[in-house]
Amino acid sequence: MDTTQRTSAVTVPKSQRLSYRTRKTIGRVLYHIFVILIGFVMIYPLIWMVASSFKPPNEIFNNAKSLIPNEFVTYNYPNGWKGFAGYSFSNFFKNSFVISGIATLGSLISSPFIAFGFARLRFKGKKLWFSMMLLTMMLPFQIIMIPQYIIYHNLGWVGTILPLVIPNFFGGAFFIFLIIQFIDGIPRELDEAAKIDGCSWYGIYTRIILPLIVPAIVTCGIFSFMWKWDDFLASLLYLNAPRQYTVSIALKMFSDPNSGSDWGSMFAMATLSILPIMLIFIFCQKYLVEGISTEGLKG
Repeated sequence: MDTTQRTSAVTVPKSQRLSYRTRKTIGRVLYHIFVILIGFVMIYPLIWMVASSFKPPNEIFNNAKSLIPNEFVTYNYPNGWKGFAGYSFSNFFKNSFVISGIATLGSLISSPFIAFGFARLRFKGKKLWFSMMLLTMMLPFQIIMIPQYIIYHNLGWVGTILPLVIPNFFGGAFFIFLIIQFIDGIPRELDEAAKIDGCSWYGIYTRIILPLIVPAIVTCGIFSFMWKWDDFLASLLYLNAPRQYTVSIALKMFSDPNSGSDWGSMFAMATLSILPIMLIFIFCQKYLVEGISTEGLKG
């Protein structure tokens, strides 16, 4: 009798563990199915755009429900690459790379330096300046658009790339705030040790802080390049000549409400326009995750 009770006492927990593992497996399967479905819904417009770039123009909207084209064509890409007004998309891609590259470089030079000052230095009016910086981050671009345009017009910058790149050399509020949070996670004991060894604040920044905030800097660089690459409104305001147009403006030129729009070429060039961002995200994903999820060293 005692042996039977012991056997039943041992076998019941095993069955319970088996059922628990089964429930856990089913839960994981359902969770991944749910995530895959949500992910497919999110990227479906992107998949539809890529599929439409290989369809004839008369099939894009007539066969919009199907991702597989009835007639697979590739002439949308060479037709779209020809561009317009005598300028091919190689010129528009070059303009986008130049503007995005210079603007990103400016952000990477200025934002960490300014963030270090807010995070480590003491100066008069620090809280006031920090609050004003946060205020600039909360204001929509449409509010400051007209005052900025008037200022740049008086400076003679309208019609050049200067309004799109020069402000980035004075820091970005979001990037400064992000790097400040990262620097606050670095122990101040490192600063004190560096001071004992004779380092100035500049030496502390270049030799101690800057190497430790590389993930945050790379994260800011990815966001800066991506936002500037996708920027349409500011480029439309300040770039007047077709030879200066960026990819975002050039894509809009394919859509003409007064006549027929070359949707196939537009979707083809739109597909090419997302490749730089995708490549940057794929190769820099490690730094992007580290820059957002960590806060420097923990003391």
